[in-house]
Amino acid sequence: MLKKNLVYIIIGTLTFALILFLEYNKKEEINWFPSYVTHHKIPFGTKVLSDIIQTKFKSIQEVERPPFEFLKNNSDTTSTYLFVNNSVSFGDDELADLLEWTAKGNTLFIASSNFEDSLLDTLGLATESLFGDEGLAHEFQHKLVNPNLALKRNFSYEKSYSTMYFSALDTLNSIVVGEVSNASDENNDFEIHPSIIKQDFGAGTLILSTFPIAFTNYFILKDENSAYTAGLLSYLDWEQPLYIDTYYKSGKKFYTSPMYIFLNTKELKWAYYLILIGVLLYVIFEGKRKQRAIPVVNPLVNQSLAFTRTIADMYFEKGERSAIANHKIAYFLEEIRTNFYLNTETQNEEFYKNLAARSHHSFEEIEALFNLINSVKNKTILTDDALIALNSSLEKFKAKAHGK
Repeated sequence: MLKKNLVYIIIGTLTFALILFLEYNKKEEINWFPSYVTHHKIPFGTKVLSDIIQTKFKSIQEVERPPFEFLKNNSDTTSTYLFVNNSVSFGDDELADLLEWTAKGNTLFIASSNFEDSLLDTLGLATESLFGDEGLAHEFQHKLVNPNLALKRNFSYEKSYSTMYFSALDTLNSIVVGEVSNASDENNDFEIHPSIIKQDFGAGTLILSTFPIAFTNYFILKDENSAYTAGLLSYLDWEQPLYIDTYYKSGKKFYTSPMYIFLNTKELKWAYYLILIGVLLYVIFEGKRKQRAIPVVNPLVNQSLAFTRTIADMYFEKGERSAIANHKIAYFLEEIRTNFYLNTETQNEEFYKNLAARSHHSFEEIEALFNLINSVKNKTILTDDALIALNSSLEKFKAKAHGK
């Protein structure tokens, strides 16, 4: 039996070790979360964009505060404010501050899949979704329309089943910068819609793009898509200071949880897992409650019977047989009241019949028993034989009444 258990333990240990080995050497999964954070190297981070901007613009500042707070102390210099995220929503008061800042001669560039209604209403715009006909396998074609960019080809993106476009424009003030279509090799009947627009606002300029993916690591590094992103950046004045928003981001710039350090490093993550497994094994095999041996404490002896015998011996030694008999008769009558629910005050023929019916006795037996009891109660001097006869009769009644 011991050898059999040892074999099971060895097999279990080897299996567990194999699982750990396979998990440790498993290829790390790609994180497709759309963070848009400037230092993230994941596909939908913007680390590559940040590196490109560092080489092009003379003055760059990352803004980690809300725009309304930042612009209070930075509203005098003509500059560009760049927002890139999956969704950007300012709120009415903050949007009013941004538009006022833009109207002073600044440039506001927002790349987002979703725009708040108040911004669209102000600029006379509307957006809708454009869907492909092949699900996630569909490739949307993006194009910059400015002929001066010499970008005559389309730039494809295939990681989404839909994309946003501007379904309504202020044709007097809006200039289409980029377009998107759902064209595919099998479908020639496709739609073309504006996806990037430029609009003068006061003395400044507004540029809105419904395709923020164009600024992510994945898009820029794929094929020759960097030309598309560079074409968009060419609409910005590289001599002006550039403010890059890092406040409105889907991902976190800083990870406040200390567990991120463990779980983001392969070695530390598995060390952490091994500690948890070790604790679990300890709980299973060694975590049982241990305590000192409990001393044996003998229960207290029931002295009631000994006390009763002592009292009985005292009565018997003094010759008080009548007192003993009266006590036994009183206890007997109490048992009848308790067990058979009969009133013992009146002992007549009806009482005898009820007691006989409830105690498995005949009427004659009950009558004879109570005649004996009454005769004992009426005697002033009681012999040992009479006391023994009374006790025997009472015990026989109890035994038969209880089915013994």
